[in-house]
Amino acid sequence: MGAKTKVAGWIALGAVAGALTTMQLPATGQNPSADLPLEELQQLAAVFGMVKTDYVEPVDERKLITDAIGGMVAGLDPHSQFFDKKTFKEFREGTSGRFVGVGIEIGMEDGLVKVVSPIEGSPAFRAGIKSGDLITKIDDSFVKGMTLDAAVKKMRGEPSTKVMLTIFRKVESRSFPVTITREEIRMQSVRSKIVEPGYAWLRVSQFQDRTVTDFASKVTELYKQEPNLKGMVLDLRNDPGGLLEASVAISAAFLPDDVTVVSTNGQIAESKAVFKASPEFYARRGNDPLRRLPEGIKSVPLVVLVNEGSASASEIVAGALQDHKRATIMGSQTFGKGSVQTVRQLSPDTALKITTARYYTPNGRSIQATGIVPDIWLDETAEGNVFAALRTREADLEKHISSGQGEEVKDPAREKAREAALKRLEEANNAADKDKAPKPLPEFGSAEDFPLQQALNRLKGKTVMVSRTAIERKVEETKVN
Repeated sequence: MGAKTKVAGWIALGAVAGALTTMQLPATGQNPSADLPLEELQQLAAVFGMVKTDYVEPVDERKLITDAIGGMVAGLDPHSQFFDKKTFKEFREGTSGRFVGVGIEIGMEDGLVKVVSPIEGSPAFRAGIKSGDLITKIDDSFVKGMTLDAAVKKMRGEPSTKVMLTIFRKVESRSFPVTITREEIRMQSVRSKIVEPGYAWLRVSQFQDRTVTDFASKVTELYKQEPNLKGMVLDLRNDPGGLLEASVAISAAFLPDDVTVVSTNGQIAESKAVFKASPEFYARRGNDPLRRLPEGIKSVPLVVLVNEGSASASEIVAGALQDHKRATIMGSQTFGKGSVQTVRQLSPDTALKITTARYYTPNGRSIQATGIVPDIWLDETAEGNVFAALRTREADLEKHISSGQGEEVKDPAREKAREAALKRLEEANNAADKDKAPKPLPEFGSAEDFPLQQALNRLKGKTVMVSRTAIERKVEETKVN
């Protein structure tokens, strides 16, 4: 890794699940190609002139230009983005894991804002906002037709100010307003506990600025409570990603020194990199938070729980531990966000985030649009999957880039499962007996957490209730004609 390469990430309200891992490189002054499409550039200038002179009312020239840049970048893929002054400020603040808002991760569905997940402990979480809720109005503004960035801006604001969200909850077939007081969101990305004598549960909900330090602290606490741990469950379910360096560090905590954690590859020289389980790839200013970890962490039997919401940095960890056979990966196939975004500063207040590379596991597997396939498939509950087929994945996003190792094709079985799940939910909602409606999944880490119980069974050598219906989302091999 070159000395000039810097790693950073984004954890902020409004990020689509899996869109969070970012490699940040310094801006470079590259000469534009001499072979420019002059005719198209002339058309762009002509349209700009016509809008400026002929539009029904005066327009802001600067806004026209920034909108043109934003549209050009948005047409590339779901993760490339132009940052104006406000969004760039939010981007930089987000790496600390702190921002002022309501505390939800959101995406888009049918032109509405969809709650991917409320951030644990946030105002939205306390107000009862749930995964899958659709936001139809923000204060007096209808969301239909609004961009994701515009929705984020309307939900953000100053601390102690209020915002009213109108929620449509599909599973209950009702709409209702919720007034939430904005506050600074301080996300605690690592939680842990001894779930049974000799067995620990450690959850990483996002990879942010303090994740590695908090992880080291939690692991130390666990070993103080149980010096002779028999097994550990690393829970990465619904972890949308975050800082690349944090994912390298968490992987390094369990792996032998200096083995490969992840590699990247793209057109520019800086995108061709290999990240290893060594402090030089994750420690800041020479400070290695992992240096005093208990030795047992390197050999404790390990299960990693993942699901369709595990994306980006969490997929890097799962892929590294799987390829090095350090852990058993259990759950469902992950989100598939395996692309690298480079942030280039355009001015003191603006920047461009553009996809420049793909991530590869130590064995050379592309994560992009495919994700990590678990070693053992698990359902969400003992009765089967409730919401899994409804979750959006990278391959479902418009204009997603390919894996680079095969042509993605629609999976008929997955589409059939999605349709069947939607039909079951509709039937349950229309049923006279509302008790038959799907119930929210138990809290992760609780005694009712079915995948966690199966992970513990695996560590104890007991029978695991594996899924009988989940299947791999495969890609079709590229054919050369």
